Amino acid sequence: MTETIGTTETTLADLMAGLAVSFHQPVPLAELLTTIVQAAQDAIPGVDHVGISLAHAQGRIETVGWTHSIVGSIDEVQYSLDEGPCVDAIRTRRQSWSNDLASDARWPRFGPQARLLGIESQMGVALFDEPSVVGSLNLYARAAGAFDEETPRVAAIFATHAAHALGRTLRLDQLNEALITRRTIGIAIGLVMARYQLDERRAFQFLIRTSQTGNVKLRTIAEQLIAEADRRSNSA
Repeated sequence: MTETIGTTETTLADLMAGLAVSFHQPVPLAELLTTIVQAAQDAIPGVDHVGISLAHAQGRIETVGWTHSIVGSIDEVQYSLDEGPCVDAIRTRRQSWSNDLASDARWPRFGPQARLLGIESQMGVALFDEPSVVGSLNLYARAAGAFDEETPRVAAIFATHAAHALGRTLRLDQLNEALITRRTIGIAIGLVMARYQLDERRAFQFLIRTSQTGNVKLRTIAEQLIAEADRRSNSA
């Protein structure tokens, strides 16, 4: 078991170190957030979807990074009900998780709603704690009992490296810009999904490849796609 844990730690450290190196040049925060959630989905066992939530000083919570649109939907339920693993992780700055949300007495209103959305297990992990904003890494699974005894440890290791990649201080203007950019990218993903009959993950990968091939920022690619769709709509 020790060897397995050590291997996991090394793998995650290498993954996040590589992530940090890949962003040694200035990069939009939204792209970094998106890359982190994709990496978490790939690296943390038992996880189907990942999101990043940010709570501002005035109490407002936003989802600024996600791997699937279901994350935004389930997060909105947590925010509106003011309960759930994400909300608890932000409040306590600790891990909060459940392998059976629908039956968990801690969140009697949220749990059944999560099941209706197809989520049975969830974990919230504190990501960083700054005077103006608190972050949480949120892990979701479709199956009950998806997280084993190693998942909390692996998630904590990942969150540590992710926080380092993000940096210790994030300005509110950066966060607002990240949210706008993420929404723009989300609209572009929807356009690509409809045009090429791709699922959400493949549509995002298509945008990434287009950005890298043309050496153009992801947001710029997204804005171009949206502008093209608007022109077609107006000329129809």
